[in-house]
Amino acid sequence: MPDILTSALATPGLVWLLLTIAAAGIVRGFTGFGTALIFVPVAGIFLEPEQVIALITLTGVASTAALLPRAWGQADRREVGTMGLAALITVPLGLWLLTFLDRNAVRWIVAGIAAVTLIAMIAGWRYRGRVATPGLLGIGAAAGGIGGLTGLTGPAVILFYLAGQSGVASVRANTILFLAMLDVVVVGNLLLRGSVGAGVVVLALILSVPYFLTSLMGQALFDPRHETLYRGAAYGVIGLALVTGLPIWE
Repeated sequence: MPDILTSALATPGLVWLLLTIAAAGIVRGFTGFGTALIFVPVAGIFLEPEQVIALITLTGVASTAALLPRAWGQADRREVGTMGLAALITVPLGLWLLTFLDRNAVRWIVAGIAAVTLIAMIAGWRYRGRVATPGLLGIGAAAGGIGGLTGLTGPAVILFYLAGQSGVASVRANTILFLAMLDVVVVGNLLLRGSVGAGVVVLALILSVPYFLTSLMGQALFDPRHETLYRGAAYGVIGLALVTGLPIWE
């Protein structure tokens, strides 16, 4: 067995990483979001922040392959593209800030962002009206900066869509498309920084197998008539991952 594969299979907490990414795939498949909110807090227990960010974005390619074709026709591509343009600018800023923080500081930031996101979703915060271009750019910029710093690429855009008046199918499609764009931006920046080594790529490939399969399972379960059930299940899994990943347990 090649040394690089042996090293990947010896990754601390690999079983937990596999179980977590599998659960995240199911949630992502039927809601369009949740992967980073579930995976990042748990992965931070075992891995360094840059490794976590690289893994969550590289494995995102697997869910994109499974979910993007269906979402493409349902998404508002102009709106999502506007947000993606802003994220392109702020992802490098988030990655730059990461160099000044230690591992536990990043984990606390992850926990804080995830907690605020979860509370806002459960509380059912809503707004009325359509967000203009400056607002979309601001949302995309926030998503890019947070994604570069923590690997949590979704919270800003998730809150934007779940707080609006769009139907669950539209929310799901737009979120899938935006997160796919952001994954490409983050991976590109990590490659430019030399942060994605062969070992991380191999580990991402290992995690992508259960993630791809469970994303398909989640997509097969998706039915707009059961929106409340999907959101409740997603909130529960996110909450469990958040509590598990808190640095206080060490």
